[in-house]
Amino acid sequence: MAQLFFRYGAMNSGKTIEILKVAHNYEEQHKKVLILTSSVDDRDGVGYVSSRIGMKREAIAVGANTDIYELVNALDEKIYCVLFDESQFVTKQHVEQMARVVDELKIPVMCFGLKNDSRNELFEGSKYLLVYADKIEEIKTICWFCEKKAIMNLRINADGTPNYGGEQIHIAGNESYYPVCRRCYKNPKL
Repeated sequence: MAQLFFRYGAMNSGKTIEILKVAHNYEEQHKKVLILTSSVDDRDGVGYVSSRIGMKREAIAVGANTDIYELVNALDEKIYCVLFDESQFVTKQHVEQMARVVDELKIPVMCFGLKNDSRNELFEGSKYLLVYADKIEEIKTICWFCEKKAIMNLRINADGTPNYGGEQIHIAGNESYYPVCRRCYKNPKL
């Protein structure tokens, strides 16, 4: 039975590696997958999913005007699973379109992304995935500064000080963000 999945985790929890692993498992059985990512994420170029350990793969970049349901429905070949990286950046309409893919086309959709931003606010995509998803799973990682589970993303300024404000979206990696527990979010050992 097809379902809409939301697998979330803090920065550096291995979300992209999980996508690449799931894609490999399907493809090893000769089952085609469709990999999508947000056009907002341009760290390694638009239209790529790439992990910190060096694995990279092409994906279809989804922008604000992309209709995910129509994109999947128009494909000429059978798709066994849709995988979406950086799903926190999608809109409510995108989440509703992915739910239609599951409900009407009977294709599972697995979304991977952050739950909350560095200000501890939900992203729009995450908010609606938490509402619409059939299954919600946390991908765990440990705090950068202690042994507790990381549940937050601490943004760091260029001078090494914490940044608790600013724009919601700041595309960057380890040079700007640390996965942290609640205690270390407020009192990081920088």
